[in-house]
Amino acid sequence: MPDIKMPQTGIFNYPSIDRIVFGEPFIKAVQIEANRLAVERIFILTSGTLSRETKCVEELCSAMAGQVIGVYDRLRPHVQRDDVIEATAEARAEKADLILTIGGGTPTDAAKMVSFCLANDVTKYEDLDPLRWISNPDGTSVQPPSNPPTVRSIFVPTTLSAGEFSAGAGCTDNRRHLKQMFRHSLLAPLVVILDPAICLHTPEWLWLSTGVRAIDHVVEDLCSINLQPYVEGTARHALRLLANGLPKSKENPSDLNARLNCQTGAWMSMIGGAAGVKKGASHGIGHMLGGVAKVPHGYTSCVMLPSVLAWNESVNGSQQAVVSETLGQPGEAASKVIGNLISNLGMPKCLRDVGVSKDQFQEIAEASMHDRWIPSNPRKITTPSQIVEILEMAW
Repeated sequence: MPDIKMPQTGIFNYPSIDRIVFGEPFIKAVQIEANRLAVERIFILTSGTLSRETKCVEELCSAMAGQVIGVYDRLRPHVQRDDVIEATAEARAEKADLILTIGGGTPTDAAKMVSFCLANDVTKYEDLDPLRWISNPDGTSVQPPSNPPTVRSIFVPTTLSAGEFSAGAGCTDNRRHLKQMFRHSLLAPLVVILDPAICLHTPEWLWLSTGVRAIDHVVEDLCSINLQPYVEGTARHALRLLANGLPKSKENPSDLNARLNCQTGAWMSMIGGAAGVKKGASHGIGHMLGGVAKVPHGYTSCVMLPSVLAWNESVNGSQQAVVSETLGQPGEAASKVIGNLISNLGMPKCLRDVGVSKDQFQEIAEASMHDRWIPSNPRKITTPSQIVEILEMAW
C-alpha cells in the first residue's frame, strides 16, 4: 500500500451556548430568554458606569420586577480576584439562579468566575489557587478537576473583546500581579444578546480598542501554527467586517448596522478558539500587560499586535500576506497594514502611549512566560529576553 500523507486533524468544540440573539432590544430579549429558562432569581453584574450614568440597568430591573434579586457594580478592570470573592458571596446569599451581565469583558469574565466559585464552594481568596489553569513552558497545560457550574448566565456585551463566546475566564491575582485562567465548558453562557443600540453608551476608546482586540483574535488565528481551513474562512470574513465597521462606527456612532457588523465580526473572531487554533505572543504578552501594568484589555492589542507581527514575519510571512490581502493591500507588510488601521482609529500605537515604563519590561516578560500562548507563538520564544526584545520594538 503506498504511503499516504494524513490530512490535517483537529477537533471543533461547540460552545455550550443555547442561542445567540442579535439585533433585538436587550430588555425584550432578556425577558423572553429569562421566561424560556424559567429563572426566578437573577443576579446582575455590570460596570459602575452603566449602572450609575445610564438608565440601562434601572430600566431592566423595572421591566424584570420581582426577578432581579441583586446588582453588583463595583468591578475593577481585569477582574480582580477580591471582587470575584465579594460578588460570589452576594450571589450566594441571594440564592441566584441566573447571572446576567451588561457590559464589557470585565463583567463577562467576572460572571464566569462567580459561576465557577459558586460551583466549587470558593469562599476565600486562596480557594482559587488549586483550581486555576496551569500553563507549562513546554506548551503543555494542566486543567485541575472542578465541579460543573449550575448557575448559568446570559451576557449582554457592550464591547467587542468577545469573551462572551468562550468558556474560559481571565482573573487577576492582585496579590501576585498575574492574570490567571479558569475554565469549564459550562462557563460559556446559555444566551448571548447582541444589541447594537445599547453599545451607544460605550465610550469610543473602549468600543474601538476592543474592536482591535477582536482583530487581534483573527490575525493571530490567520498566522497560527495550526490554522485550519474552516477557521481561515471565518477569520478572513471577520477581519473584513471589523476593518470596515470600526471606521464607520467611529465616523457615525449612530450607525447601528456598522455596530452590528462589528459585533458579528467579534462573534466570528472566537471561532478559532473553539477549533483549538493557537494564539501567539500578542495575546500572551497582552494578558500580562493588564495584570502587571494595568493596561486596558483592548489597548494591549493596539500596542502589541503590530510588533509581534513584525517579530514573527521571518517564520510566517506567507500567512501574514493573507492578512494584508484580506484588507485589500497585497504586498504590504501585515505589521504596517494593521498598524495603520490602528492609527487611523486614533488608538495608541506603542507601550509608552499607555503608560508602560521600560523598568516594567522584565516583570512583564517573566510573567508572560507563564501564559499559555507564549509556547505556541509562530517564532519560538524560550527566554524572557526574547519577550523584552518584542517589548522594545513596541516601545
